[in-house]
Amino acid sequence: MEFLIGMLVFFPFLGGLVCSVTGKRNEKVRDCLAAAVTVLELALILAAFVCNREAIWQQSDIWNSAVASLCLKDICGMGLNFQLDGFRLIYGIVAAFMWTMACLMAKEYLKHHENRNRFYLFLLLTLGATMGVFLSADLFTTFIFFEIMSFTSYVWVVQEENQPSIRAAGTYLAVAVIGGLVMLMGIFMLYHELGTVVIDQLHEAVQHCENKAVIYASGACMLVGFGAKAGAFPLHIWLPKAHPVAPAPASALLSGILTKTGIYGMLLLSANLFFHDVVWGALILALGVATMLGGALLAVFSIDLKRTLACSSMSQIGFIMVGIGMQGLLGEENALAVHGTLLHMMNHSMIKLVLFLAAGVVFMNTHALDLNEIRGFGRKKPFLKGVFLIGALAIGGIPFFGGYVSKTLLHESIVEFGGGWIMKAVEYSFLFSGGLTVAYMTKLFIAVFIESNTSAKVQKKYDSQKKYINSQSAFVLAVSAGVLLIWGLFPENLMDKAAQFGQGIMRLGHFGERVAYFELKNLSGAAISIGIGAVVYLFFIRKVLMEKTAGGDRYVNRWFSWLDVENLIYRPLLLKLLPLLGGLVCRVLDSFLDGVIVFLRKSIYRDSPLPHELTEGTLFTLSVGVVLNRFRDVANSTWRRKRPIERDYVHYLAVRHAESRQNSVVIRRSMSFALLLTCIGLMLTLFYLIILW
Repeated sequence: MEFLIGMLVFFPFLGGLVCSVTGKRNEKVRDCLAAAVTVLELALILAAFVCNREAIWQQSDIWNSAVASLCLKDICGMGLNFQLDGFRLIYGIVAAFMWTMACLMAKEYLKHHENRNRFYLFLLLTLGATMGVFLSADLFTTFIFFEIMSFTSYVWVVQEENQPSIRAAGTYLAVAVIGGLVMLMGIFMLYHELGTVVIDQLHEAVQHCENKAVIYASGACMLVGFGAKAGAFPLHIWLPKAHPVAPAPASALLSGILTKTGIYGMLLLSANLFFHDVVWGALILALGVATMLGGALLAVFSIDLKRTLACSSMSQIGFIMVGIGMQGLLGEENALAVHGTLLHMMNHSMIKLVLFLAAGVVFMNTHALDLNEIRGFGRKKPFLKGVFLIGALAIGGIPFFGGYVSKTLLHESIVEFGGGWIMKAVEYSFLFSGGLTVAYMTKLFIAVFIESNTSAKVQKKYDSQKKYINSQSAFVLAVSAGVLLIWGLFPENLMDKAAQFGQGIMRLGHFGERVAYFELKNLSGAAISIGIGAVVYLFFIRKVLMEKTAGGDRYVNRWFSWLDVENLIYRPLLLKLLPLLGGLVCRVLDSFLDGVIVFLRKSIYRDSPLPHELTEGTLFTLSVGVVLNRFRDVANSTWRRKRPIERDYVHYLAVRHAESRQNSVVIRRSMSFALLLTCIGLMLTLFYLIILW
């Protein structure tokens, strides 16, 4: 079993390198190899599930359901540690399935793109890194693969290499790196205080820790890193910009899986460092409500297909965070919140796989994402319409689809807690956000699949497209939508069992009461959200967010352009204000130090003139120059009489010395020299960690 765990993590890395080498000679073989790697990864995780299912299920009513582990000692000092349990197996299966579907779809999607070899390489490297995150058994291992995943997935965002993708990729990388460094600081603080970062040991270690302030500080630092990857408010700035510019298969993985690594980190913190902690639960709940509402509002105003889906991802992450927050507030009676959180994670992953791949089909044929340009594309394409409709109904929380079950559990956990007006506000925000989800998904579906394009010529072109997708991509969409549909139709037999199978990571020690999903009291929440969605669509989207033109009604983006958190706060703060303040402080300190030196030289350490101060050069250049001048005089009086040497070697060597010093200063101040020294330092550090530790 240890070998199997190692294969799950490291096999995709090896497969990516092999595919990269192969792709330089034969692209068709490379495509087949990449697909084979993802299929084999899926087979491996399914084999691990089959081998360990009974063992996990027998102890799934207790929190610790780990059945296998792998420890690679002496790597990076603390070693790399992995383990298998119910949650890790479930999300390993989800990740491998999504990677397989995305890889198969990428063959058609990228057939006219450049740098396909690079894309497949980093697609598989990111798969290995993501598996490393989900299977990690300590926070240090989590961090290492978390950062690898951030750097490898950066290539997805910048794949097109145009101005929007380069800017979005820069934002994505900046948020990932800064968040990762803050998270690392939190891990160091935690290790210093507790003496361990092994996940299964943290809860007991915290119970014996008296300095709770350090625990909260380290938890806050790690929350920054995990929240940045999840796209939680206010660190969401990369998400609405990175998803639209990335290729559709990559967007599906960014939204469906990579954001869940951030949620996975939040679960680890909440279940181990802050188990049933009301303060921590309230913090996550507040951030979740802000993320949920903010993403839904951005999606309602958006008129870009993939941007709307990206903002929707932000909103659904907020729903999941609400569930995590409710786990802390409900304490021992948090089974509804635990199951709702896990199921909505899985639902959102599979839903976004379907929706982003369907959006990729639209883009492949229209080369546009603006709703006004792609309007009417799917009117006579029943297969694509059905696939998109399944995803839209599921994310909208419509009964008999998966999203309804997980949202019902989350809503009931809020109702179960009760409380005063604050929890009422949370419940109303939850239902209103669900209504906004229905509204913006209705907008997308009607625009692309029901309405006609304002240009009759364009609409005729869309309607005449019969071969808009090849058989392989059609298979991918059919399988993805079919799995999502079947998953939602059998909540008791599939969804409840999956929630119970994976609940151990959240330290839930009982299965909780069985929920009758289709009773009137549970249907009422969905009915309220659907009603709100209908009102928002009919009276806000159709009346306010559309304008009449000579060619017909058009969708318009009425979002306030200045209300961009990145351009309004982060870029001015990080690129202007902080450098200005830092430069000011350094200038003041530099001037102060110069003043102290001048004062000392004019008072205590008063300068005295040198008795034999040189006019130029150094003592060395002077000595060598005098000797050379003597040789010059001898030569001029003997064999160089007709062509005497006129050069003064004392002056010549002084000038060369001055030029050498100036060049040395320029080199030391150059960015290239600084980067060279940085690389040398990193190499020495890695050599020490890997070889000598």
